[in-house]
Amino acid sequence: MHHLQDLIFNKFKSWRNQNEQTESPTQDTLVDIRDVHVDPNLPKDERIKEYLRQIKNPYCFKCGSFTVHARFSKDGPTLEECLKQILL
Repeated sequence: MHHLQDLIFNKFKSWRNQNEQTESPTQDTLVDIRDVHVDPNLPKDERIKEYLRQIKNPYCFKCGSFTVHARFSKDGPTLEECLKQILL
């Protein structure tokens, strides 16, 4: 499990840095979260990997015609912490 946590942390750090350094992607390049489907019968580690594989960038995706840019305050929970609460 420790390996998975390291993997998740490094992926999110990479996505966060990428989002801070690049312009906003266009709607047609984003994954629509409504199209993300994860088999609930998979083991927890595999569900997390599958979600991340499909969503591409959890900091920036779309839901229909809406673009979602995840941003957090310095004193609030990180995206990693929020997703761990949802997925773990």
